[in-house]
Amino acid sequence: MHSSILDVRRFKGVGCGTDYYLVVAKFRESLAINNQATQRFNGERYNLRKLSELEVRKQYQIEITNRFSALENLSDDEDINRAWENIKGNVKTSAKESLGLHEMKQHKRWFDEGCLVFYIKGSRLKCSGYMIQGKGMYII
Repeated sequence: MHSSILDVRRFKGVGCGTDYYLVVAKFRESLAINNQATQRFNGERYNLRKLSELEVRKQYQIEITNRFSALENLSDDEDINRAWENIKGNVKTSAKESLGLHEMKQHKRWFDEGCLVFYIKGSRLKCSGYMIQGKGMYII
């Protein structure tokens, strides 16, 4: 098995008077396709928790029966794919009208403008000769 690291170099004196070294590495990256990412569902998600409420469940049942009663008049000569699209569309529209769509959670980003301000202040202090340790600061 071969290593994916192609070249490694170290540079002295990059860290504003500290004893750290800058290390730069060149490497070969091989990407693997995640199976979950390929099977991700991008369609509409319905709020199925509303079905536990009796009134919403009855409304959904009434809408489904009304939509499928209209499909009973279809002839047997119709294309099976077109019939399936009609059935699927009826179920989706009745679910959308009676249940509504499920809203996905929006996660807050952890690195915001406030974090960026503190990072910039800390790097300026470090380069000017201050070290930040715990709550206090001291001069080197």
